[in-house]
Amino acid sequence: MATGEPLGLSTLRGEFSGQDEGGRVTRLAARFWVDAYRRRLEAMGIVVMVVAHGDDVAGAVLIKLNTLDGSARAYVRGFAADRDGPVWVHLADGPEAEVEAAIGRQRGFDPDLWVLEVEDRAGRHMLDAEGLG
Repeated sequence: MATGEPLGLSTLRGEFSGQDEGGRVTRLAARFWVDAYRRRLEAMGIVVMVVAHGDDVAGAVLIKLNTLDGSARAYVRGFAADRDGPVWVHLADGPEAEVEAAIGRQRGFDPDLWVLEVEDRAGRHMLDAEGLG
């Protein structure tokens, strides 16, 4: 089921944040996170490509998971009221063309958006791995 409604800035902006030992909110530049994510996946033999280069500091990041069977899924960073810290939110899934259309709509709403495409037949994206939250 592909969707395409624009996600609010609260969902997409400031997505790479956490708290330091003193409880202060810390932010991680988007480019730094993207580079670390790419290295982590490449070390596991998972192909990841930058499809659209967003703003290096404040750009939101969208991950497209291509399972190489004609279907795909897309995720964006968001926050859940019942969880401490950020989560990856499901944006769209279904035939790859529908997911691409949803991603295109998001890019139309946010020109600073990073889009990364992960290709893995097993569906691994590692977004739930320690250190990538």
